[in-house]
Amino acid sequence: MARELTQLELLKELSPAAEENVNRHLRTTRDWHPHDYVPWDEGQNFAALGGVDWDPEQSQLDEVAKAAMVTNLLTEDNLPSYHREIAENFSMDDAWGHWVGRWTAEENRHGIVMRDYLVVTRGVDPVALEEARMIHMTNGYSPLAAAGDRADELGEEAAGILRSVAYVTFQELATRVSHRNTGKACNDPIADRMLQRIAADENLHMVFYRNICAAALDLVPDQTMKAVYEIVSNFQMPGAGMPNFRRNGVLMAKHGIYDMRQHLEEVVQPVLRKWNIFERDDFGPEGEKTREDLSDFLEKLEADTVKFEEMRDRSLAREAARREKAAAAS
Repeated sequence: MARELTQLELLKELSPAAEENVNRHLRTTRDWHPHDYVPWDEGQNFAALGGVDWDPEQSQLDEVAKAAMVTNLLTEDNLPSYHREIAENFSMDDAWGHWVGRWTAEENRHGIVMRDYLVVTRGVDPVALEEARMIHMTNGYSPLAAAGDRADELGEEAAGILRSVAYVTFQELATRVSHRNTGKACNDPIADRMLQRIAADENLHMVFYRNICAAALDLVPDQTMKAVYEIVSNFQMPGAGMPNFRRNGVLMAKHGIYDMRQHLEEVVQPVLRKWNIFERDDFGPEGEKTREDLSDFLEKLEADTVKFEEMRDRSLAREAARREKAAAAS
Protein backbone atom coordinates (compact mmCIF):
# COMPACT_ATOMS: atom_id res chain seq x y z
CA MET A 1 0.00 0.00 0.00
CA ALA A 2 1.43 3.36 -1.05
CA ARG A 3 2.20 5.81 1.71
CA GLU A 4 0.01 8.89 1.89
CA LEU A 5 1.96 12.12 1.48
CA THR A 6 1.71 14.90 4.02
CA GLN A 7 0.50 18.37 3.06
CA LEU A 8 4.08 19.68 2.93
CA GLU A 9 5.20 16.76 0.79
CA LEU A 10 2.29 17.30 -1.58
CA LEU A 11 3.10 20.98 -1.94
CA LYS A 12 6.74 20.20 -2.72
CA GLU A 13 5.98 17.40 -5.20
CA LEU A 14 3.28 19.41 -6.98
CA SER A 15 5.30 22.63 -7.09
CA PRO A 16 6.61 22.01 -10.66
CA ALA A 17 3.02 21.53 -11.87
CA ALA A 18 2.01 24.75 -10.12
CA GLU A 19 4.84 26.68 -11.76
CA GLU A 20 4.05 25.25 -15.19
CA ASN A 21 0.39 26.13 -14.88
CA VAL A 22 0.97 29.61 -13.50
CA ASN A 23 3.11 30.32 -16.57
CA ARG A 24 0.48 28.78 -18.86
CA HIS A 25 -2.19 30.94 -17.26
CA LEU A 26 -0.16 34.14 -17.65
CA ARG A 27 0.37 33.33 -21.34
CA THR A 28 -3.31 32.61 -21.89
CA THR A 29 -5.25 35.13 -19.84
CA ARG A 30 -6.22 38.56 -21.11
CA ASP A 31 -6.34 41.59 -18.83
CA TRP A 32 -9.51 43.66 -18.81
CA HIS A 33 -10.92 46.62 -16.94
CA PRO A 34 -14.20 46.50 -15.01
CA HIS A 35 -15.14 50.09 -15.89
CA ASP A 36 -15.24 49.16 -19.59
CA TYR A 37 -18.19 46.84 -18.96
CA VAL A 38 -20.45 49.23 -17.01
CA PRO A 39 -23.02 51.52 -18.73
CA TRP A 40 -22.06 54.61 -16.75
CA ASP A 41 -24.30 56.89 -18.80
CA GLU A 42 -27.36 55.08 -17.44
CA GLY A 43 -26.44 56.18 -13.94
CA GLN A 44 -26.97 59.82 -14.90
CA ASN A 45 -30.67 59.10 -15.37
CA PHE A 46 -31.04 58.61 -11.61
CA ALA A 47 -29.14 61.69 -10.49
CA ALA A 48 -32.36 63.58 -9.74
CA LEU A 49 -33.97 60.94 -7.52
CA GLY A 50 -33.61 63.17 -4.49
CA GLY A 51 -32.21 60.61 -2.07
CA VAL A 52 -34.47 57.73 -3.09
CA ASP A 53 -32.29 54.62 -2.96
CA TRP A 54 -34.32 52.42 -5.24
CA ASP A 55 -37.73 51.70 -6.64
CA PRO A 56 -38.62 48.27 -8.11
CA GLU A 57 -39.90 49.96 -11.25
CA GLN A 58 -36.36 51.11 -12.04
CA SER A 59 -35.11 47.56 -12.62
CA GLN A 60 -35.19 46.00 -16.07
CA LEU A 61 -34.36 42.56 -14.64
CA ASP A 62 -37.00 39.95 -13.98
CA GLU A 63 -37.21 37.96 -10.75
CA VAL A 64 -34.99 35.13 -11.99
CA ALA A 65 -32.27 37.45 -13.30
CA LYS A 66 -32.27 39.42 -10.04
CA ALA A 67 -31.94 36.25 -7.96
CA ALA A 68 -29.10 34.96 -10.13
CA MET A 69 -27.21 38.26 -10.21
CA VAL A 70 -27.43 38.72 -6.45
CA THR A 71 -26.42 35.12 -5.74
CA ASN A 72 -23.46 35.26 -8.11
CA LEU A 73 -22.33 38.65 -6.81
CA LEU A 74 -22.51 37.70 -3.14
CA THR A 75 -20.52 34.57 -3.96
CA GLU A 76 -17.82 36.75 -5.52
CA ASP A 77 -17.96 39.09 -2.52
CA ASN A 78 -16.74 36.35 -0.21
CA LEU A 79 -13.30 36.51 -1.86
CA PRO A 80 -11.41 37.30 1.39
CA SER A 81 -12.52 33.95 2.83
CA TYR A 82 -11.55 32.08 -0.33
CA HIS A 83 -8.18 33.84 -0.41
CA ARG A 84 -7.51 32.79 3.17
CA GLU A 85 -8.38 29.17 2.45
CA ILE A 86 -6.18 28.77 -0.60
CA ALA A 87 -3.34 30.72 1.01
CA GLU A 88 -3.43 28.38 4.00
CA ASN A 89 -3.59 25.27 1.85
CA PHE A 90 -1.22 26.34 -0.94
CA SER A 91 1.19 28.50 1.08
CA MET A 92 2.52 31.85 -0.15
CA ASP A 93 5.84 30.46 -1.34
CA ASP A 94 7.17 30.15 -4.88
CA ALA A 95 4.65 29.48 -7.66
CA TRP A 96 1.92 28.71 -5.14
CA GLY A 97 2.14 32.19 -3.66
CA HIS A 98 2.22 33.84 -7.07
CA TRP A 99 -0.94 31.99 -8.07
CA VAL A 100 -2.74 32.90 -4.84
CA GLY A 101 -2.05 36.59 -5.46
CA ARG A 102 -2.84 36.53 -9.16
CA TRP A 103 -6.04 34.51 -8.73
CA THR A 104 -7.24 36.83 -5.96
CA ALA A 105 -6.60 39.94 -8.05
CA GLU A 106 -8.44 38.50 -11.04
CA GLU A 107 -11.39 37.31 -8.97
CA ASN A 108 -11.72 40.71 -7.32
CA ARG A 109 -12.65 42.25 -10.67
CA HIS A 110 -15.77 40.11 -10.82
CA GLY A 111 -17.39 41.56 -7.73
CA ILE A 112 -16.36 45.09 -8.72
CA VAL A 113 -17.93 45.02 -12.17
CA MET A 114 -21.10 43.18 -11.15
CA ARG A 115 -21.85 45.58 -8.31
CA ASP A 116 -21.15 48.64 -10.45
CA TYR A 117 -23.48 47.28 -13.12
CA LEU A 118 -26.31 46.57 -10.68
CA VAL A 119 -26.02 49.94 -8.93
CA VAL A 120 -25.70 52.01 -12.09
CA THR A 121 -28.57 50.26 -13.89
CA ARG A 122 -30.69 50.12 -10.72
CA GLY A 123 -30.99 46.40 -11.27
CA VAL A 124 -31.57 45.53 -7.61
CA ASP A 125 -32.12 47.37 -4.32
CA PRO A 126 -28.59 48.62 -3.42
CA VAL A 127 -29.40 48.88 0.30
CA ALA A 128 -30.68 45.30 0.49
CA LEU A 129 -27.66 44.18 -1.55
CA GLU A 130 -25.25 45.84 0.89
CA GLU A 131 -27.04 44.36 3.88
CA ALA A 132 -26.78 40.89 2.32
CA ARG A 133 -23.09 41.46 1.58
CA MET A 134 -22.41 42.32 5.19
CA ILE A 135 -24.17 39.19 6.43
CA HIS A 136 -22.54 36.85 3.92
CA MET A 137 -19.00 38.18 4.37
CA THR A 138 -19.35 38.15 8.15
CA ASN A 139 -20.36 34.49 7.97
CA GLY A 140 -17.45 33.83 5.63
CA TYR A 141 -16.62 30.48 4.10
CA SER A 142 -14.92 27.35 5.38
CA PRO A 143 -14.31 23.89 3.90
CA LEU A 144 -16.36 22.45 6.75
CA ALA A 145 -19.36 24.46 5.58
CA ALA A 146 -18.78 23.24 2.03
CA ALA A 147 -18.77 19.65 3.30
CA GLY A 148 -22.42 20.02 4.30
CA ASP A 149 -23.93 17.24 6.37
CA ARG A 150 -20.62 15.35 6.53
CA ALA A 151 -18.65 18.16 8.17
CA ASP A 152 -18.55 16.47 11.58
CA GLU A 153 -17.51 13.15 10.08
CA LEU A 154 -14.76 14.59 7.89
CA GLY A 155 -13.24 16.88 10.50
CA GLU A 156 -9.73 17.94 9.47
CA GLU A 157 -10.08 15.97 6.23
CA ALA A 158 -12.46 18.68 5.01
CA ALA A 159 -9.37 20.82 4.39
CA GLY A 160 -6.02 20.17 2.74
CA ILE A 161 -4.55 20.78 -0.68
CA LEU A 162 -6.11 17.76 -2.42
CA ARG A 163 -9.63 18.55 -1.30
CA SER A 164 -9.02 22.22 -2.05
CA VAL A 165 -7.93 21.73 -5.65
CA ALA A 166 -10.66 19.16 -6.25
CA TYR A 167 -13.33 21.46 -4.84
CA VAL A 168 -12.27 24.59 -6.71
CA THR A 169 -12.01 22.65 -9.97
CA PHE A 170 -15.71 21.81 -9.83
CA GLN A 171 -16.68 25.10 -8.19
CA GLU A 172 -14.96 27.30 -10.79
CA LEU A 173 -16.62 25.37 -13.61
CA ALA A 174 -20.00 25.54 -11.87
CA THR A 175 -19.56 29.29 -11.44
CA ARG A 176 -18.71 29.66 -15.11
CA VAL A 177 -21.93 27.90 -16.08
CA SER A 178 -23.95 29.99 -13.64
CA HIS A 179 -22.47 33.30 -14.81
CA ARG A 180 -22.92 32.44 -18.46
CA ASN A 181 -26.57 31.50 -18.05
CA THR A 182 -27.22 34.52 -15.85
CA GLY A 183 -25.96 36.76 -18.65
CA LYS A 184 -28.51 35.26 -21.01
CA ALA A 185 -31.30 35.55 -18.41
CA CYS A 186 -30.68 39.29 -17.96
CA ASN A 187 -31.92 39.97 -21.50
CA ASP A 188 -29.42 42.81 -21.71
CA PRO A 189 -26.46 42.70 -24.12
CA ILE A 190 -24.34 44.72 -21.68
CA ALA A 191 -24.90 42.26 -18.84
CA ASP A 192 -24.39 39.34 -21.19
CA ARG A 193 -21.05 40.71 -22.41
CA MET A 194 -19.93 41.41 -18.83
CA LEU A 195 -20.80 37.94 -17.59
CA GLN A 196 -19.21 36.28 -20.63
CA ARG A 197 -15.99 38.05 -19.67
CA ILE A 198 -16.27 36.85 -16.07
CA ALA A 199 -17.11 33.31 -17.21
CA ALA A 200 -13.97 33.27 -19.38
CA ASP A 201 -11.89 34.05 -16.28
CA GLU A 202 -13.61 31.31 -14.30
CA ASN A 203 -12.84 28.81 -17.03
CA LEU A 204 -9.13 29.63 -17.01
CA HIS A 205 -9.08 29.36 -13.22
CA MET A 206 -10.79 25.99 -13.46
CA VAL A 207 -8.14 24.78 -15.92
CA PHE A 208 -5.37 25.68 -13.47
CA TYR A 209 -6.95 23.73 -10.62
CA ARG A 210 -7.96 20.86 -12.87
CA ASN A 211 -4.38 20.48 -14.07
CA ILE A 212 -3.02 20.53 -10.51
CA CYS A 213 -5.50 17.84 -9.53
CA ALA A 214 -4.51 15.81 -12.60
CA ALA A 215 -0.87 15.99 -11.47
CA ALA A 216 -1.95 14.89 -7.99
CA LEU A 217 -3.80 11.90 -9.47
CA ASP A 218 -0.58 10.85 -11.18
CA LEU A 219 1.41 11.39 -7.99
CA VAL A 220 -0.88 9.84 -5.38
CA PRO A 221 -3.83 8.23 -7.21
CA ASP A 222 -5.63 6.68 -4.23
CA GLN A 223 -5.17 9.69 -1.98
CA THR A 224 -6.45 12.08 -4.66
CA MET A 225 -9.29 9.78 -5.66
CA LYS A 226 -10.54 9.89 -2.09
CA ALA A 227 -10.52 13.70 -2.14
CA VAL A 228 -12.34 13.81 -5.49
CA TYR A 229 -15.04 11.43 -4.26
CA GLU A 230 -15.58 13.38 -1.05
CA ILE A 231 -15.99 16.61 -3.00
CA VAL A 232 -18.28 15.23 -5.70
CA SER A 233 -20.52 13.37 -3.28
CA ASN A 234 -20.86 16.33 -0.88
CA PHE A 235 -20.63 19.25 -3.28
CA GLN A 236 -22.19 22.56 -2.29
CA MET A 237 -21.78 25.90 -4.00
CA PRO A 238 -19.84 28.41 -1.87
CA GLY A 239 -22.91 30.67 -1.62
CA ALA A 240 -24.65 28.25 0.75
CA GLY A 241 -25.66 30.19 3.83
CA MET A 242 -26.07 33.61 2.20
CA PRO A 243 -29.39 35.42 2.70
CA ASN A 244 -32.19 33.92 0.56
CA PHE A 245 -29.81 31.31 -0.85
CA ARG A 246 -32.38 28.52 -0.84
CA ARG A 247 -35.09 30.63 -2.48
CA ASN A 248 -32.72 32.03 -5.10
CA GLY A 249 -31.17 28.61 -5.71
CA VAL A 250 -34.60 27.13 -6.38
CA LEU A 251 -35.41 29.92 -8.84
CA MET A 252 -32.09 29.45 -10.60
CA ALA A 253 -32.54 25.68 -10.86
CA LYS A 254 -36.15 26.00 -11.96
CA HIS A 255 -35.34 28.38 -14.79
CA GLY A 256 -32.13 26.89 -16.14
CA ILE A 257 -29.45 29.08 -14.56
CA TYR A 258 -27.86 26.20 -12.66
CA ASP A 259 -29.68 22.93 -12.08
CA MET A 260 -28.89 19.30 -11.36
CA ARG A 261 -28.61 18.33 -15.04
CA GLN A 262 -26.15 21.12 -15.71
CA HIS A 263 -24.18 20.16 -12.60
CA LEU A 264 -23.94 16.55 -13.73
CA GLU A 265 -23.40 16.98 -17.48
CA GLU A 266 -21.59 20.32 -17.72
CA VAL A 267 -19.50 20.21 -14.57
CA VAL A 268 -18.96 16.81 -12.95
CA GLN A 269 -18.81 14.49 -15.96
CA PRO A 270 -16.50 16.63 -18.17
CA VAL A 271 -13.96 16.99 -15.36
CA LEU A 272 -14.01 13.29 -14.52
CA ARG A 273 -13.53 12.47 -18.21
CA LYS A 274 -10.59 14.87 -18.44
CA TRP A 275 -8.97 13.04 -15.53
CA ASN A 276 -9.75 9.64 -17.10
CA ILE A 277 -11.16 8.56 -13.76
CA PHE A 278 -12.94 5.49 -15.09
CA GLU A 279 -10.17 4.46 -17.50
CA ARG A 280 -7.17 4.72 -15.16
CA ASP A 281 -5.31 1.56 -14.17
CA ASP A 282 -3.06 3.01 -11.46
CA PHE A 283 -5.39 2.82 -8.47
CA GLY A 284 -4.66 0.50 -5.60
CA PRO A 285 -7.38 -1.45 -3.77
CA GLU A 286 -8.49 1.60 -1.81
CA GLY A 287 -8.63 3.76 -4.91
CA GLU A 288 -10.57 1.11 -6.80
CA LYS A 289 -13.12 0.93 -3.99
CA THR A 290 -13.45 4.71 -3.95
CA ARG A 291 -13.94 4.75 -7.72
CA GLU A 292 -16.76 2.19 -7.35
CA ASP A 293 -18.34 4.39 -4.69
CA LEU A 294 -18.10 7.35 -7.08
CA SER A 295 -19.75 5.35 -9.86
CA ASP A 296 -22.59 4.40 -7.53
CA PHE A 297 -23.02 8.02 -6.49
CA LEU A 298 -23.18 9.21 -10.11
CA GLU A 299 -25.90 6.66 -10.84
CA LYS A 300 -27.89 7.99 -7.90
CA LEU A 301 -27.28 11.58 -9.01
CA GLU A 302 -28.64 10.74 -12.47
CA ALA A 303 -31.76 9.21 -10.94
CA ASP A 304 -32.23 12.19 -8.64
CA THR A 305 -31.79 14.52 -11.61
CA VAL A 306 -34.58 12.80 -13.53
CA LYS A 307 -36.88 13.12 -10.51
CA PHE A 308 -36.02 16.80 -10.16
CA GLU A 309 -36.73 17.45 -13.84
CA GLU A 310 -40.11 15.75 -13.61
CA MET A 311 -41.06 17.82 -10.57
CA ARG A 312 -39.81 21.02 -12.21
CA ASP A 313 -41.76 20.38 -15.41
CA ARG A 314 -44.96 19.81 -13.44
CA SER A 315 -44.40 22.99 -11.45
CA LEU A 316 -43.73 25.07 -14.56
CA ALA A 317 -46.81 23.62 -16.24
CA ARG A 318 -48.96 24.62 -13.25
CA GLU A 319 -47.54 28.13 -13.30
CA ALA A 320 -48.23 28.46 -17.01
CA ALA A 321 -51.81 27.27 -16.51
CA ARG A 322 -52.35 29.83 -13.75
CA ARG A 323 -51.03 32.61 -15.96
CA GLU A 324 -53.30 31.58 -18.81
CA LYS A 325 -56.29 31.47 -16.47
CA ALA A 326 -55.48 34.90 -15.05
CA ALA A 327 -55.04 36.34 -18.53
CA ALA A 328 -58.37 34.90 -19.65
CA ALA A 329 -60.14 36.31 -16.59
CA SER A 330 -58.78 39.78 -17.24
